[in-house]
Amino acid sequence: MLRSIVQKIYLLIFLIMGSLAAFPQFRVIGYIQPWGEAPDVNKIAFDKLTHLNIAFVNPDSLGNLVLPQGMDTLIAKAHQYKVTVLASIGGGSHNPYYASLLMDAKRPALIEKFIQLCIDHNLDGIDVDLEGDAIDKNYDKLITDLSEVLKPKDKLLTAAFATWNANIISNAALKKFDFINIMSYDQTGPWRPNEPGQHSTYIKAEEDLNYWINTRGLSKKKINLGLPFYGYCFGTKYGESMSYNQIVQEFPGSEQQDMVVPNNGGIIYYNGLPTIKSKTILAQKKAGGVMVWQLLQDSPGNNSLLSAITDTIGH
Repeated sequence: MLRSIVQKIYLLIFLIMGSLAAFPQFRVIGYIQPWGEAPDVNKIAFDKLTHLNIAFVNPDSLGNLVLPQGMDTLIAKAHQYKVTVLASIGGGSHNPYYASLLMDAKRPALIEKFIQLCIDHNLDGIDVDLEGDAIDKNYDKLITDLSEVLKPKDKLLTAAFATWNANIISNAALKKFDFINIMSYDQTGPWRPNEPGQHSTYIKAEEDLNYWINTRGLSKKKINLGLPFYGYCFGTKYGESMSYNQIVQEFPGSEQQDMVVPNNGGIIYYNGLPTIKSKTILAQKKAGGVMVWQLLQDSPGNNSLLSAITDTIGH
């Protein structure tokens, strides 16, 4: 009897340690975009992250990089928790200067500034989140050039992609990335006022993973499933969008749902705790991690989506 109990204890310890050891292999990537002022680093759960992507570092008209507020403090604090930190370039908002700066005559100078950025600010790599028209004829050259200078310095090169226009990303460029983040959200939104609906469904997550693995041939270990920490409003008084934190504060109990119907009209769609947990389980089976946009939109305490992610993976 005693021997059996001891064996069970050792088995339990083995399973627990195995779970913890597996966690670093499953990425939890958090984008963070400070709005106007430096974020309070003491309110960020770095212990629940493997990677932090600071958004965004972009060039001005002269090619000089403009840094987000509090970037160095974020990097230093994240590194205290052994979190890998990347600077993300691009973003969904149009940057008018990339088209010119990525041309052959100017691209080497821009590449050098990205490399110097990593050196000067102790960054672990560059995340390329160029979207829309910014993915032009010079995109492949940018990725090739970045890869050639980042890899010898043991720096990461990653990217964020939406599936709807993935056909413009070449297989040659895909091979250069250490891993990619799939933006599995924004199926609809304020730009389609007559098409209200869930902008980030579980079915869409399955379809996106299927595309990148089975159509594009990527290993699941190179893919992170994107999860939204925000919702879109249709016909409400709350504007076009709300952070998840704003939603749960305004509508008690909404953390267990994926939509709310305000008393004063309209509807709001987002991902609540159950859906985030389900998508995390999906990512454990079919991807190498999850990515969230963005950390400052999360709710604290028991309603935290980030906590739901790490609780689900057993961290």
